[in-house]
Amino acid sequence: MTGLWPGDATRHALLTIAEMQEVDRRAVASGVPEDVLMERAGAAVAKAAMKRLPSGRVVVLAGPGGNGGDGFVAARILAERGWPVRVGALRPDALTGAARRMADLWTGEIAPVTEACVRDADLVIDALFGAGLARNLDPFLAGLFSGIRAPVIAVDIPSGVDGDSGRARGGAVTAHTTVTFCRRKPGHVLMPGRRLCGDVTVADIGIGDSIVAAVSPGIVCNTPALWQDRWPWPAPDAHKHARGHLVVLGGGLESSGASRLAAAAGLRAGAGLVTCAMPRAALLAHAVHHTAVMNHAFAGAGDFAGLMAAGHVHAGVLGPGAGTGEGTRDLVMAALAAGKPLVLDADALTVFRDCRQDLFDRLHEHCVLTPHIGEFRRLFDWTGERLRDVALAAAQAGCIVLLKGPDTTISDHHGRLAVNANGSPFLATAGSGDVLAGIIGGLLAQGTRPLDAAMMGCWLHAEAGERCGPGLVAEDLAGRMAPVLEDLRH
Repeated sequence: MTGLWPGDATRHALLTIAEMQEVDRRAVASGVPEDVLMERAGAAVAKAAMKRLPSGRVVVLAGPGGNGGDGFVAARILAERGWPVRVGALRPDALTGAARRMADLWTGEIAPVTEACVRDADLVIDALFGAGLARNLDPFLAGLFSGIRAPVIAVDIPSGVDGDSGRARGGAVTAHTTVTFCRRKPGHVLMPGRRLCGDVTVADIGIGDSIVAAVSPGIVCNTPALWQDRWPWPAPDAHKHARGHLVVLGGGLESSGASRLAAAAGLRAGAGLVTCAMPRAALLAHAVHHTAVMNHAFAGAGDFAGLMAAGHVHAGVLGPGAGTGEGTRDLVMAALAAGKPLVLDADALTVFRDCRQDLFDRLHEHCVLTPHIGEFRRLFDWTGERLRDVALAAAQAGCIVLLKGPDTTISDHHGRLAVNANGSPFLATAGSGDVLAGIIGGLLAQGTRPLDAAMMGCWLHAEAGERCGPGLVAEDLAGRMAPVLEDLRH
């Protein structure tokens, strides 16, 4: 994947294993000795351990690579500060380079890695395998991990978690805290890695931003720092027509709630005008619920095409509650022909499952597709490599693809990837996705670029969901957006 993010965005990069290895190489080449980097890394782990455990027995599990070297440093520093420390070493004879030198500085006890080794620990430091683990864990280690009862601090990433994908390789440590270095890795924010990492601390070990930027990272963690200065706040002399007009396609009577949720969210996101367009038979259902949202009953695809082509309409949201009949396909095609920025969600994607190339041929770079995993698999190939699959889907579609989930992943057709890390489990409820589509549509209507709109909308949606907390239903989200927006503005 080509890294096309601007230089300042790399402060929020998620470095792949290959990128992190290159960053380490460049740091050493720039004059920072490998031993110094390892000493700083181990010191950061020891600091986290002392913060977690004011006193008590510490067991450091040290592996045969660089992670093991970090573990030996942490063990030495803790022992010097008075903590009782024991090291359980896995294949200590395999240590080389800086890791070997750090192990040689340890003068305390070294025991084999066994279940007995961790049985009486008050804190376990997991320094066995880092983010670059490229094989499944030995079943013995997987069993040992499952039996740990003490809090765990993981070095770099919990052992067993793949740093590039977040997947567990035959088992994994469940950490309370993870200390990583320089930048997070994709595995820290992709599930199940995000859950297994616990709280993640990124320690500065002296690798400069310029070194990270030089490797051109292609993946970032979605955060307001990436787009906050481009939020479409209204000008002092703004009026409703200047803030954009969003059209939301509504479906039949039985599913009119989905489009109403999207329309309300579009208004909250700042669109000056929002119109729900629906078949005439569903007009009354919309009219009795809407207040600030306008209604437009259309006679067919031709009538809808005329509405979308009108100069006063700036963007559209199609899919929530639209239905999966052939008529929805015709309406999507009509909207695409107008060339306006569009969010295509839910039914607007599903209706093309048997003719996906027809959709791909008509999509344009101003579109944002927002499938959940089931809808994604109806249109695109799915191998389980989330980052790769979403990037390839965006390239195939020629527009933004946002794959929803607890680790929502966004890509444009140039290969730029963003992963959302503030997702809330309370968003797993009916109608939540309709609200997200409406938020993104409202931002598009205000002239926001599609990639920005997807990232802004995803973060705002997740933050509002987290603030709602337990008991959240989709109707709550639009109202909770206002205080989040107020915080963003200041």
